[in-house]
Amino acid sequence: MQADDFGFGTQIRKSPYFNATVRWGAKGFSVYNHMYIPRDFGDAEQNFWNLVNDAILCDVAVERQVEITGPDAARFTQMLTCRDLSKMAVGQCKYILITNADGGILNDPILLRLAENHFWISLADSDILLWAQGVAIHSGLNVTIREPDVSPLQLQGPKSGEIMRALFGDDILNLRYYWLREVELNGIPLVVSRTGWSSELGYEIYLRDGAKGDLLWETIMATGMEFGLKPGHTSSIRRIEGGMLSYHADADMMTNPFELGFDRLVNLDMEADFIGKAALRRIKDEGVSRKQIGLIIDGDPLAGPNTTFWEINLGGDTIGKVTSAVYSPRLKQNIALAMVSAEHANIGAVVEVVTHSGPTIATICERPFYDPKKQIAAA
Repeated sequence: MQADDFGFGTQIRKSPYFNATVRWGAKGFSVYNHMYIPRDFGDAEQNFWNLVNDAILCDVAVERQVEITGPDAARFTQMLTCRDLSKMAVGQCKYILITNADGGILNDPILLRLAENHFWISLADSDILLWAQGVAIHSGLNVTIREPDVSPLQLQGPKSGEIMRALFGDDILNLRYYWLREVELNGIPLVVSRTGWSSELGYEIYLRDGAKGDLLWETIMATGMEFGLKPGHTSSIRRIEGGMLSYHADADMMTNPFELGFDRLVNLDMEADFIGKAALRRIKDEGVSRKQIGLIIDGDPLAGPNTTFWEINLGGDTIGKVTSAVYSPRLKQNIALAMVSAEHANIGAVVEVVTHSGPTIATICERPFYDPKKQIAAA
């Protein structure tokens, strides 16, 4: 494949790392936030083992940033999320939920606080820039909202710390989980955070000059070679093992935080108001009708992730759907995230799942499936 002739047209954007990923073996792409994201470097299972044993470098420039600045930036940012930000320090990151007036989830991004009145919302796959700009028009608050020239990479895996030390020096290892710092690498302006979509030790490297994308990619790969660094893509296997959400698959605007067990991310007692507060209070009082569960699905190993929602049946009735399923070569099981009627969300219960190859038996289980206390990523 030639990088310069690949694509569907100019309406789908290419990242600053696009040409580098093609050179390094990217064979297939998906579209996320109106951009190409590499999803295939030849062998998804090998990509998983590269991640959990060594390290991978992933182009995640699709994680677009919504930048919020201005005198009222902190107050406005709190309006967008149900998580209490009152104690969020400069240099800190938080996993947040952005909810609409009905309490539905519009996005589950990482929030970064670069300065007292300077925030980035690092997006999952939905148009929050437009949402935030629309909310700002009628908010009466003094804020500026834009998409900056910022493109993240993810360096993930147990060797990622050693690679970061080789790139930035010993002090980078003092960067705590869910904190950030502003750095330079050979004159390339960056923000580095101890975050990532892998449930492994990892870092996100936010490039602040798109013209230097190729240089940054090649610099990291060259430094990481001695540590076993490979080009890669975000691993569906590892993220499902870790119970991490994929927006549009496991959650959407018809899903509320309580259905996902995200009570800890909803702070209804804080003084500040936020969009969806009244609805979420009502949902909490009334209880939810659905709950997210884990499933272990019987049968031969799945050849790849599901591409449609699979029905879950019990006693002849449809009680829910499988949202994300994959075979874990480490656990040697087909594992899945699913949404079912609350009355049927019972650990150990046996249900029927209608996969692409027909009905099979599945057992409801706890999630996440691996490292439930996130000790690996937080180490």
